[in-house]
Amino acid sequence: MSLFMQEKNKMSQYFRTEFSNEWAKKEDEKFILRKQNISPHLFDIILRFLYCGNIELKNLQGPDVLNLLIAVDELNIHSLITYIQEYLIEHQTEFLHQNPTGILETVYQHETFMDLWNFCLEKICEEPKILFNSDDFINLKAPLFELLLKRDDLNMDEIEIWDNLLKWCFTQQNVMNDPLKWSKDDIIKIERSLHRFIPLIRFYDIEPTEFFYKVYCYKDILPQDLIHDLLEFHIVPNKKHKTNIPPSRKQNLKLDSNLVEPNLISLFASWINRKESSYYDKKDIPYEFKLLYRSSRDGIDNKLFHRNCDDKGATIWIAKIKDSTKLIGGYNPLDWNGDCWKNTGDSFLFSFADWKNISNATTKLSYINSGKNHAIYCNNNYGPQMGDLSCANSNNWTYYGSLSYYPNSGIPNNITIENYEVFQVIKK
Repeated sequence: MSLFMQEKNKMSQYFRTEFSNEWAKKEDEKFILRKQNISPHLFDIILRFLYCGNIELKNLQGPDVLNLLIAVDELNIHSLITYIQEYLIEHQTEFLHQNPTGILETVYQHETFMDLWNFCLEKICEEPKILFNSDDFINLKAPLFELLLKRDDLNMDEIEIWDNLLKWCFTQQNVMNDPLKWSKDDIIKIERSLHRFIPLIRFYDIEPTEFFYKVYCYKDILPQDLIHDLLEFHIVPNKKHKTNIPPSRKQNLKLDSNLVEPNLISLFASWINRKESSYYDKKDIPYEFKLLYRSSRDGIDNKLFHRNCDDKGATIWIAKIKDSTKLIGGYNPLDWNGDCWKNTGDSFLFSFADWKNISNATTKLSYINSGKNHAIYCNNNYGPQMGDLSCANSNNWTYYGSLSYYPNSGIPNNITIENYEVFQVIKK
């Protein structure tokens, strides 16, 4: 039996049950079924599916699609529950921005919306501002807030999480954000409101200055043993602490690469800003890296490289050498365009001896020699050509190290490229 016929039979049973109820109304030999929470327009879409087996969602806005999902859940049409969730996730991701608090609460109330629930949680953890910058955030239900704070992948500085928790709490309890003006009743209300959340805040990840000005000033509403341990942690850094410090949240670094892991974003950003001795912390990285070209996906062709990467501003490219563990790459702070050599003092080439085990010991970095003028070469017949590196052939490149444009880069003389990727470097 087809899935459509199975759903049709289920619906027949559903309506037989509904019409057999004592309260079912009948007028002029017709049963009257009142579903006030399902609009006529959405019910028409459902009936069309039941009669024809087709459903069209592209003309509906995100909130309407969500309401349709709620309706088919009530009517127990299982195949549509799955189908509509997939459609929302693939085609209507922006609807979450419109009313994140309401959508979270709606999805949370329906056990069958598990795919959509996981998507919403992951999306908000990835981009917390969707929720925390919304006007309705202060109305978020406590159990939902608790679920979010339990997540290790909530991509937000801990001090911002703490600030937002306080904002939410003070609004919920109708208390002003001024500890000096709190009454005893205010303190009791705040303590009760925050009690379930305090163990979920990673206080040990908050910087000392921020701890003093943004946490310690609220010591009257925090457990005294916690305040003692935090003071000891900051004032006596070498002491072995008794407290089991919870693990830090995992900051989400996004890099759509088949060649390197996202944690290299910190390294690349540091090189771009010439921070060679100390690298950016994950939360402080000032750039995003957007994939423009992947030769294994788009075709390894110099003209395709220029079609995808020209006029995009600063870029960084990474290439894997065939039959080797070695990766090479380069940074161009200028546009790839025109037919000429370009000069800059900020470009560099680099190499990793082993792409599966990248470490400082096996990494070589070479900025453009200050006495050289040929940093970048732009021509539609060439790939990402930089100084000593000639990319005239699509995947057979030559490195003339003797020219010393980029000394000690660690790039071999004759190389065949297996795959390479180019990323646009976007300042946040």
